[in-house]
Parts: sequence; C-alpha cells; structure tokens
Amino acid sequence: MKQLIVIGGPTASGKTALAIKVAQHYGTEIISADSRQFYRELSIGAARPTEKELSTVPHHFIADRSVTTPLSAGCYAEEALQRLDRLFTQYPVVVAVGGSGLYLRALCEGLDEFPDVTQAARTQVKAVYRKEGLPGLQRILRTTDPDYYERVDRQNPRRLQRALEVSLTAGRPYSSFLGQRTARRSFTSHYFMPALERTSLYQRIDQRVNRMLGEELENEARQLYPLRELRALQTVGYQEWWPYMEGIYNGERAVELIKRNSRRYAKRQLTWFKHYQRVAGAEAVLLTR
Repeated sequence: MKQLIVIGGPTASGKTALAIKVAQHYGTEIISADSRQFYRELSIGAARPTEKELSTVPHHFIADRSVTTPLSAGCYAEEALQRLDRLFTQYPVVVAVGGSGLYLRALCEGLDEFPDVTQAARTQVKAVYRKEGLPGLQRILRTTDPDYYERVDRQNPRRLQRALEVSLTAGRPYSSFLGQRTARRSFTSHYFMPALERTSLYQRIDQRVNRMLGEELENEARQLYPLRELRALQTVGYQEWWPYMEGIYNGERAVELIKRNSRRYAKRQLTWFKHYQRVAGAEAVLLTR
C-alpha cells in the first residue's frame, strides 16, 4: 500500500524544513495541508515557504488560489485525494505537511458527520455573539464542552459558533461527534511531529513574529484590511491588526497580541497532534529508513 508521511505540529516548530528533508530523502513531493498557505494574498502572516524552499522540492496547494474563493476542509480533501492519486502513480511515498488538524484529518480519515443545525440554534448563538462577543462564546463552550474548548482555536469566532450551534441542535457536546468516522483510503498515513521543548517553541514563535514584522507584516495586513471579514483573515497574525487600524489600540499592543495568540494556538495544536503522534524525534526516525 502507498504511504503518506504526515509532518504535523504547532506553528514555528520547523515542519517545513523537516518535510523538505524527508521529501528529499525519499525523492518525492509535498502536499501542503496549511489552511492559510493555500491563498496567494497571504504570504508573510501565513509563514509561506520561501521561494528557495519551494524550488527545492515540488509543493502542492501553496498559493494556488485567491482568498476570495475559500477552500473548506471537505473540498480540500477531495482535491488533495485526487492529487495524491496522481502522485502515487509516480512515488510509493508522499509527504503531507501542515498545522491545520482539521484539514489533515479530512485528508487522512474523512470528516465526522454532524446534524443539520436548526435556525433556532443559529439565532441563539448569534445573539450571544452580538451581545457578549468572543468572550461570551468562549464562556459557554468552556462550560458545555470543556474537551473541545481545549482543542479549538478559541480566537476563531466561527469555530466557536459552529460548535455551540451543533451542541444546541443535538443536545449533546460537539466533541461527542468527533472521531466517529474513519473513511477508507488507498494509502496508509504515518503521523510525525518535530520534537521541540515548549520553552524553545515559544521562543521560536516570538522570533518568527519579529521576523515577520521586519518583512512588513503590517503592510501586508493593511492591504488586506478591506477583506478582513473573510474567514481566512479571522486568524492569528492578521485579526490582531484590525482593531489597531481602527484606532482601538496601538501597534505595540497588536504585536503583543499576535505573539500571545500564536503561543495559545501552538498549545492547542500540540494537544491535537500529540493525539496522533506516533514517534518523537521524527527526523531521526524518518531519515534513517
């Protein structure tokens, strides 16, 4: 059976560099599963691989569409599976890399099935968000579904709303629907994660944000400000700039929030990927096979 090597893990953990080493070792290509790197307009804030990195090993699903045509996890899986079918005619091993757990799960296992959300549930959740904002959604989810609260990107209002809508509709936690379905695949997936101490990871995150600032992240965000309502831009590294540009706080606060929210996001990614991780110190294992 064909083999898909999945290099996952938190932001700034060195996934891209490791994936390139592994792909070179096996003489194969890379499928990206980063839900922000799909989009041409998101470069600096999405930590897209450099031109040098992209020229080293063929990459797929990098800057191949506009942010105005979003790619859902389900649609990504459909496209990526078709691409894998073609790649597996050339290579026995392909590498997938990314920090978006939902997209990796869709690719490797298929998506869980949920009930159709009722209009009453949607209206109720919308009212909470309108009255209390993000903190209100977080408060309710923390009480009603602490398991999913620990895993979800808590800075993403749409993810929180979706979880609460499903919970209200079904009368049971959103997390109870997760992991119930495993689709059959024509390949075997092997999950790996770069081994990195949390203190080192947080230092790397701060260094990356500083590097992004030097690469004019603020200017990139300013150009995207008219598109700020798009779902792809309601994410760490971009959403913190919008209040700054509206005069709600200063630039220093925006940078502080980007670093803080990136660390929090990395913590949730660690929780998700540790559930799937098969081997610590992935590089040593993969590059000696």
